[in-house]
Amino acid sequence: MKQKICRLIYYRLLGWKSVITVPLYDKCVICAAPHTSNWDFPLGKVFYGALGRPANFLMKKEWFFFPLGFLLKSMGGIPVNRKRKNSLVDQMAERFVSSKWLNLAITPEGTRKANAEWKKGFYYIALKAQVPILLFGIDYPSRTISCTRAIIPSGDFEKDMQEIKSHFRQYRGKKPENFLT
Repeated sequence: MKQKICRLIYYRLLGWKSVITVPLYDKCVICAAPHTSNWDFPLGKVFYGALGRPANFLMKKEWFFFPLGFLLKSMGGIPVNRKRKNSLVDQMAERFVSSKWLNLAITPEGTRKANAEWKKGFYYIALKAQVPILLFGIDYPSRTISCTRAIIPSGDFEKDMQEIKSHFRQYRGKKPENFLT
């Protein structure tokens, strides 16, 4: 039922398309870019729901206040305390190990503003958890979300990150001036 509603919204009402040429794994890190607008989140949730797949996401804990916190958690939100110096990479890797299913969506820019210095956590979570990184590109001009590439982290961060950033250059966000690779 939920998938049918999401499909109706994503494909019919919004008029978006999808191109997926890689396997969708039970456990993976979803690297979604470009993230240039607040609309990316609801669009991504409806898109992934249309695929019939739940996805978790990290969000700063300040958003998890009553009653919004209940809604965010029910949608797969995982609160992150950015002030505490604990290892989020270790915590998320442990969560992957103890989960039968976990698709963790992360926007590598870490903000909707222009930022050439992408966050590294998504990469190190996937490396430590030994799960693939699926590269989901959002392209507003063509109204398409694509996943045509999966990366198995090699441990060579610079090489892998160059490949990831290069892949995302073909996509245009809602506010293209806010996306730097």
